[in-house]
Amino acid sequence: MATEDIKPSSMEPEPPQALPKVPDYLASPNAVFGDEGVQWRYGRAPDYSKTRKVWAEGKTMNHAAGSLEEMVENLVKNWEVEASFKPRLSDWRTVDHENYSFAMGGGPPQSAEHMIKVGTYNGIIAPNEYYSPENSDFASSHKTFKRMMPTFAWEVLEVYSGPPRVAFRWRHWGTMKNDYVGFNDKGEKVTAKAHGGIIDIEGVTVAEVDDKVRLRAIQTWMDPLEMFRQIAPQGIVNKQTMNRKVGPEAGEAVAAGPESEETKLTHEEMSKMAPGECPFLMNRE
Repeated sequence: MATEDIKPSSMEPEPPQALPKVPDYLASPNAVFGDEGVQWRYGRAPDYSKTRKVWAEGKTMNHAAGSLEEMVENLVKNWEVEASFKPRLSDWRTVDHENYSFAMGGGPPQSAEHMIKVGTYNGIIAPNEYYSPENSDFASSHKTFKRMMPTFAWEVLEVYSGPPRVAFRWRHWGTMKNDYVGFNDKGEKVTAKAHGGIIDIEGVTVAEVDDKVRLRAIQTWMDPLEMFRQIAPQGIVNKQTMNRKVGPEAGEAVAAGPESEETKLTHEEMSKMAPGECPFLMNRE
């Protein structure tokens, strides 16, 4: 074959196609903090810097950047911020508003509006010898647990399946720095002395997501009482019978009306406290 018969190809190699850009709430755990024109529960976006530091220092997993594990972790962290600090559902970017629900332990699914109304902690924790949701509202319940444990970090341990039905195992942990003070199912004031040790719990979640990887149906399995068993590992607590309507004392929480002075003071205090990052202490009532 003559050399003149060999003609250079006019076909240029196709440039590699760019990967689709993922939503910011999958790329960063802090995506929703910068949202503009939204309503924040305490007037401004929360500061998670202390909790993020605890997470970085105490996590057991190091997920690769851009991995499914990292994206699931980021999605849930952004969702937790919205569920805890955005009281207006229309401001939530991490969920499919029309199809969202949350359920605990195979219980009935509950709406986002219910989560906003009842608040985190109260829905997941059934009345028991340490705590009763009937004696604590949204703000006072957060005050009870966040005074005891100022930071409560969260990480994804394993992801078992990808979208549209994501199953994963997770871990919560923090240090019990202050006494636990709450009211139990008998109306008794319960105090457990701070032991300075780690509270560490695990659970499993199955979440359905839409084509934008927004959360739809969430089902979580965990043992809510495990936290209390670690708060009082020897079962030693002080219980005080209250035979009258309890007024707020320093360091304790009581149920109060939305317009009461205690509620206003609690909201002011909560606005200054470091968030606890507790994605799955959510509502199931």
